[in-house]
Amino acid sequence: MRRTRSLRATLTAVATAVAALGLTAVSGASAQAATPLPARVFAPYFESWTGESPAQLSAQSGAKHLTMAFLQTASKGSCTAYWNGDTSLPVASSSFGADIKTIQGRGGDVIPSFGGYTADTTGTEIADSCTDVDQIAAVYQKVVTTYDIPRLDMDIEVDSLDNAAGIDRRNKAIKKVQDWAAANGRKLEISYTLPTTTHGLAPSGLAVLKSAVANGARVDVANLMTFDYYDNAAHDMAQDTKTAAQGLYDQLAKLYPNKSQAQLWGMIGITEMPGVDDFGPAETFTLANAREVYDWAVAKGINMISFWALQRDNGGCPGGPAADNCSGIEQNTWDFSRIFAPFTSGGTAPSDDFSLTATPASATVKAGGSTSATVKTSVTAGSAQTVKLTVSGAPAGVTATLDPASVTAGGTSTLTLSTTTAAVNGTYKLVVNGASPSAAHSATYSLTITGGNGNQCTAAPWASGTVYTGGQQVSHKGHNWKAKWWTTGEEPGTTGEWGVWQDLGAC
Repeated sequence: MRRTRSLRATLTAVATAVAALGLTAVSGASAQAATPLPARVFAPYFESWTGESPAQLSAQSGAKHLTMAFLQTASKGSCTAYWNGDTSLPVASSSFGADIKTIQGRGGDVIPSFGGYTADTTGTEIADSCTDVDQIAAVYQKVVTTYDIPRLDMDIEVDSLDNAAGIDRRNKAIKKVQDWAAANGRKLEISYTLPTTTHGLAPSGLAVLKSAVANGARVDVANLMTFDYYDNAAHDMAQDTKTAAQGLYDQLAKLYPNKSQAQLWGMIGITEMPGVDDFGPAETFTLANAREVYDWAVAKGINMISFWALQRDNGGCPGGPAADNCSGIEQNTWDFSRIFAPFTSGGTAPSDDFSLTATPASATVKAGGSTSATVKTSVTAGSAQTVKLTVSGAPAGVTATLDPASVTAGGTSTLTLSTTTAAVNGTYKLVVNGASPSAAHSATYSLTITGGNGNQCTAAPWASGTVYTGGQQVSHKGHNWKAKWWTTGEEPGTTGEWGVWQDLGAC
């Protein structure tokens, strides 16, 4: 999957000591027994470089499990992994540790993911970067023990698919860390996230799994990226998911001839891209597709549903191209998450739970005015706990306040939405979120602004890491812009009259 990041200065990696025939615990960390993932799990990718809280977005969306993207080295040749290759985000409790504990405390978990498009094209995927199998395995072990998690994901695509030495090192390291986990009574699963055709893995992706078999590395889940086919064909994205998974099933049957049909389907995961994918409108995954895929996935008994990425699950850029922060289609915030969330099996209702509503659930206000609603909570199970309240999705020119900002379940709060005359006309979906130590719920509020400053931009917001081709349009700083040719990383409005971006005027 794609993402953006700034490359940091090269640091010297400190070699991690390992035993000759196996791993020792990193920094004295014990091999705790993490809670295994459910037999079926919905775990969308979370873009960890945005500065947002995974625990907060998990609560808002209802996605109890997240796949955390990405872990990689800061520079090619290093054997030290950081979140996003950012040296200020080491593998340590100080980096997302509190969020992960909160998610686990609510009955969910995270799946740290190594690799991704940027790492796989810059040589900073850990097994491409580091040539020492023991040090790679030690990094895997450190992630497992630092965050007490039950699964690691390997997102292998583009250049990493052609790095035979890296593929071999990765699977050897996986075997070592699996042996370490088994010796310490710990269940550790491994998933491989791989690009796919509409009829199963291409030879390069299949070679990754063949290498795992040859190295004795157990692959628990083969997770297909069922988007970005780039084949210039017409696509029914739900049907393509089914045929891609059937092709993978046939390939797995040859690799694992002793597994039953149920076991083989139970090894399969799928990752969708909500809305318009990187290829463009010809590859659009709709809400109707999502409901069809959900029913199929339950019937087949596959292991995992995911999508790229949680921050895209909103309709903030209808009619626009793929972006990291919106889907490009008309939808409410968290529509895809709410379709897929029930896929997770084996969950238990929290002993202390609550409900949350906003009344009224919508309002129309003239720019410069204000409106209010009552946020009500009720105890639905157990005893009343403190519920912290927040609001997300307020556009520029709108201030959202809650008084009080936390209540004891059963209490109420007043939501006030104040607008300025600079607010832009349009209808906006805001989300009122409530989170207690054991549960999280949200309610949607629709705010329509009239008499304001222009109209809501409908083109997708410009994203610095997205590749744009000639003719594609974006919105940026209240204007629409059209790319004259291929570009990435060039901000509209900064390239001059003869630059790549043509100013189409204010929205």
